[in-house]
Amino acid sequence: MSDDNMDTTDPENVDVGTTDGFSTDLGGTNFGNELGDGEDEPKQGLFDDLLSGEPIFENKEVLRPSYTPHELPHRSDQINKMATILVAALRGETPSNILIYGKTGTGKTASAKFVSKELESTSQKYSVPCDVEYINCEVTDTQYRVLAQLANKFIEKNEERIEQRISSLESLLAELDDYEPVSEHDADPDVAGEAGDDLFEVSGDDSDGIRDSTTSVSTAGEEELQSGDFTAETEGSKPDTAESTEGEAGTGGTEPASGDGLRSEANAADPTASGPDVGAGSDSGLPSAHPLESTPFESREEVEQRIESLEEDSESFEEVPMTGWPTDRVYNVFFDAVDYDERVVVIMLDEIDKLVEKSGDDTLYNLSRMNSELENSRVSIIGISNDLKFTDFLDPRVKSSLGEEEIVFPPYDANQLRDILEHRSDVAFKQGALSEDVIPLCAAFAAQEHGDARRALDLLRTAGELAERSQAETIVEEHVRQAQDKIELDRVVEVVRTLPTQSKLVLFAIILLEKNGVHSINTGEVFNIYKRLCEEIDADVLTQRRVTDLISELDMLGIVNAVVVSKGRYGRTKEISLSVPLEETEAVLLSDSRLSDIDDVQPFVQARFEN
Repeated sequence: MSDDNMDTTDPENVDVGTTDGFSTDLGGTNFGNELGDGEDEPKQGLFDDLLSGEPIFENKEVLRPSYTPHELPHRSDQINKMATILVAALRGETPSNILIYGKTGTGKTASAKFVSKELESTSQKYSVPCDVEYINCEVTDTQYRVLAQLANKFIEKNEERIEQRISSLESLLAELDDYEPVSEHDADPDVAGEAGDDLFEVSGDDSDGIRDSTTSVSTAGEEELQSGDFTAETEGSKPDTAESTEGEAGTGGTEPASGDGLRSEANAADPTASGPDVGAGSDSGLPSAHPLESTPFESREEVEQRIESLEEDSESFEEVPMTGWPTDRVYNVFFDAVDYDERVVVIMLDEIDKLVEKSGDDTLYNLSRMNSELENSRVSIIGISNDLKFTDFLDPRVKSSLGEEEIVFPPYDANQLRDILEHRSDVAFKQGALSEDVIPLCAAFAAQEHGDARRALDLLRTAGELAERSQAETIVEEHVRQAQDKIELDRVVEVVRTLPTQSKLVLFAIILLEKNGVHSINTGEVFNIYKRLCEEIDADVLTQRRVTDLISELDMLGIVNAVVVSKGRYGRTKEISLSVPLEETEAVLLSDSRLSDIDDVQPFVQARFEN
């Protein structure tokens, strides 16, 4: 068959030697043979089978403790109380310090974060500077780390605001370059300012406020741009005459700002800000407004000086390293960073008792006494604790200033936990993924453990994961019971894994005795096996009295059950039994590098029983 008559629509007859001008020499190799005729479809991989089933979850994240919901059932009283205390921040006043108490899983942190988020969004709405900072003191548990973390966060915020202000002032300079006065009369900023006052008929205190704001520029940011928000106006600050002039000017823009120097400077820097439109002069027959009319600046040189000053401020900030500085230096950097701008700062210290336990109450003393030295900002503290008695260890001066307001979060009951789970499950799972008895069972299990909502959510999430792994279409009661066992085992594994080596040896001795059929184990028997194990791994041997104390600690953790029984004339002894799964606990112990060196413990255990 000739090339001229070749059917080019047949893929086997396509000339791959010249494709779009590119020469490709395949050496006569057939394209189909090169790829393999038997591999037209991709091979099923490890995860393909797992992905083939329909997922049960719609949004699993809503069942995690880190999620802050838009609504918190059965916590409206506590939330409202927090809001009534913190509303003072929106008035520019210092809110009272708050201590929040409650057991684990009672909604303390979630409620505090919810109120904080509302506070910040409302502060932006009314252009009231307010910052909320959250610190988990279980992780950041020393005075140095707390102060360093706060200092770096406020330095970052200050640098962002400075950058926004410089950008706005540069826009103002560009507007000055583009400005072309209609007449010589309009070219004078002072004359233009008078014309603007006549146009909007600002009278009384508002006029004085604008005049006063042009006399000075505060380095603390009292007369600077507020985060680039040019058009935000506090309700009630707009002159009544603005609406009537809006129609005359034909701009449809925002009303002129009040006498607040911060907003005046912002309005001047943004061509879309309040005041008469620059291009409105020809339509209305009025001269165009000068760019510096409603700003605290008299000339271009003052604007340039302000930009230079802000750049120097930004360069002066020095980030605090996580170690290496004297604590007083860290505190001074934090103090200066907070006081750079006029604002109300709310510092939320979660697990505050961990901070006091680790590093004393010096941090709380410094934070609670800051307001007497601050000039521009104000600081309020929210402390969250599981321990209702941790304030007993505080200095009386710290205790009085820190605990100005106290809010207690009671445990949830089963019905309240059911409402919480139903509220979250609507978002977390696909329609029809839950059987009717799942949520009541999860609520009942969690209510048995002091009404822990976190435990209830973990239980529901784990049940969903187990159902999804088994490719079940719905979550049933059996999945919840499996999840309960899994969570309990996970807790035991974590506790055993973090035990000290000597405690692990004592627990290993108890496990070996139970594996060899010994019941009602006494302390002497445990001590004999414990000594053999210490010799096996070359560890120090503790006294029998100290081993008895370690057994009591294991009993307190719920790993063993130790009961003191009377033997009559032979005195009293402690009978010990294991309270956790034997095989899983032994596996965790053998994962320890030192205990894994024990090659074969069976012979000397057997020898001990034969003797």
